[in-house]
Amino acid sequence: MRAFEVVNADGDRARVTAESDPDLFWALRGGGGDFAVVTATEFALHPAPTLYGGRLLWPAAKAPVVLDVYRQITGTAPEELTVWYELLHFPGAAPMVAVDVTFLGDAGDAETLLRPLEKIGGTLSDSRAVLPVDRLGSITAEPTDPGPGCSRAELLTGLSDEVAAALLERPIEPLLSVQVRHLGGALARPSGTAAGHLEEPFALYLFGIPGADGGAAVRDRMRQITGPLIPHTTGRKPFTFLAPGERAAAAFTPQTLDRLRAIKRARDPRGTFRGNFPVLG
Repeated sequence: MRAFEVVNADGDRARVTAESDPDLFWALRGGGGDFAVVTATEFALHPAPTLYGGRLLWPAAKAPVVLDVYRQITGTAPEELTVWYELLHFPGAAPMVAVDVTFLGDAGDAETLLRPLEKIGGTLSDSRAVLPVDRLGSITAEPTDPGPGCSRAELLTGLSDEVAAALLERPIEPLLSVQVRHLGGALARPSGTAAGHLEEPFALYLFGIPGADGGAAVRDRMRQITGPLIPHTTGRKPFTFLAPGERAAAAFTPQTLDRLRAIKRARDPRGTFRGNFPVLG
């Protein structure tokens, strides 16, 4: 990110860079929506890398062995490889298990790293191919139109046998998906932004669509899954994964939160702006 064009709390326009306003520039990169209205962004472009990726899909009966192989692959994965494990149960369909992969490099190198997945057998589909970067989102094929949903996220300290057992104890319904997202790499390195870095090796993301009960059954199932995992989570959550009822304090270190609050008080003392997860909340 090179610059933001913003409207501040006084209604004035400004161009914000690391040189012109280092505090606000820092806060706008991952600190939430409490500081200004961003009307434009300027960012650097980089050469498009070679991208290999896709989804492998199996019946849900394969979930335990797929998770075992997933743990094996992520345990030695180079930074170029990112792998997600996902339990899926769409309405009207049988439950399934998926592995979503991306590799920044040669397809042959990726296939060598992922060969243990091919040995599982019983694959329902395999969409892996060399992709242009602008088709990255096609791997998970998630809808782009807005719609209702309930979500919850946790950062995991690892994928021990106890974590695996909790995830696989029983079917995920009424949830649509339970994802284990492989982190590490650049996400684990200091970024110089308010978002900070993620030391945890995995993120757990749960999603369901609320029914006639307003989502009570979905949220209850989420609690059933995440409750036994508390000893294996850090309590921190990425800001973009915060759910209603959670607070911005869960997304930041105490030092970062103190700095964000000081910037908020200095730049918007009348509280003109209020993000969905306010830093003063």
